[in-house]
Amino acid sequence: MKYISKTVATILVTIPFWATSCFQDEPLNAECDIERIQITIDHPEQFFFQVTDSMQTVITTDSVITFEVRSHADITALAPRFTLTDGATISPANGSVQDFSNGPVLYTVTSQDGRWTRRYWVEFIHKTITVSDTLKIDFEHYELEPTNNSYYVWYQPQDDGSLSTLWASGNGGFWISKRSAKPNEYPTVPEENGLDGACLRLTTRDTGPLGAAMNKAIAAGNFYMGEFDISVAARTPLKATRFGKPFDRKPVKFIGNYKYQPGPTFIDKYKKPVVGRTDCGSAYAVLYRNHDADGNPVMLFGDDVQTNPNIVAIAKVPNIHPTNSWTPWEVEFNYYTELDTELLANYGYSLTVVFSSSVDGDVFEGAIDSEMLVDKVRVVCVREE
Repeated sequence: MKYISKTVATILVTIPFWATSCFQDEPLNAECDIERIQITIDHPEQFFFQVTDSMQTVITTDSVITFEVRSHADITALAPRFTLTDGATISPANGSVQDFSNGPVLYTVTSQDGRWTRRYWVEFIHKTITVSDTLKIDFEHYELEPTNNSYYVWYQPQDDGSLSTLWASGNGGFWISKRSAKPNEYPTVPEENGLDGACLRLTTRDTGPLGAAMNKAIAAGNFYMGEFDISVAARTPLKATRFGKPFDRKPVKFIGNYKYQPGPTFIDKYKKPVVGRTDCGSAYAVLYRNHDADGNPVMLFGDDVQTNPNIVAIAKVPNIHPTNSWTPWEVEFNYYTELDTELLANYGYSLTVVFSSSVDGDVFEGAIDSEMLVDKVRVVCVREE
């Protein structure tokens, strides 16, 4: 079954992306983007879970800017301050007081030359501390990416019945290298015949002439908790994968089911066969502190998702063996340090869950047609009330 939130659906139906976007190849005085947004209030620690959450750097492809705030936060009179591209203006006025309690507020940015506009929705969502002790991942809620209908995206059900954009994949990067591909030819797609309903199908794909020319001959099917920044995918692909979402529970076990078959020939990033090498899949979960000792925000990327010094625990499936039958796994989180319970209650940690059809897909090595099916994944947690 396919779902999308009401807010985002309304935005995408009424405001086509191509009608409001600004393109990077326009002259500087034709750009009309929000680069950063800052919320300045008294006692931000009582409003946000982390003080640094009051500022966001806006990814160029984003048109909806969301702040998650504490359940008691008053959002009826806030005055966001925006950093815009050179010479651009914004309406309502920069720093003007707005009521966000009735839903997102629409802002329109106009370029310096007055020829281009772009619309943004800014929203504040009250975050309720969850009481469930298990994160259930069943891959049932997906649809074609709304702006181009080229590849699939997934949503995660919340305790209140809503759907969140918890998940990401590298499909956006594959779209850059091989736009001729049909949706089911992408590395990460839904599969209807899971253990119970839909499951996830990850397939290592040939990226075509463009990918080969960039020494990125393959694209592993991948799926993870986090974001994919398509604006840097071609230039710095390992920085495009942004791993983790704030989490307020202590995970203790990582459970799931898989099928796996490696492709026939393992190749390196130059598309040369590697004799004696057989591909294998990957499945793991990582918990990390999302701010460093100086209070600066921390995000894991493709080059440090298992090595960043802020990581506090990892649960990794040791071997993804070739099998045509559903094979269960259950691994415990290995903790390197004790959790700070107050920090945990205030979303000072982030969790990511990662799957890949080629374990070395991050360096563009693997076997074309390696395939991994994943279903009924659980992150079992404990938390103090």
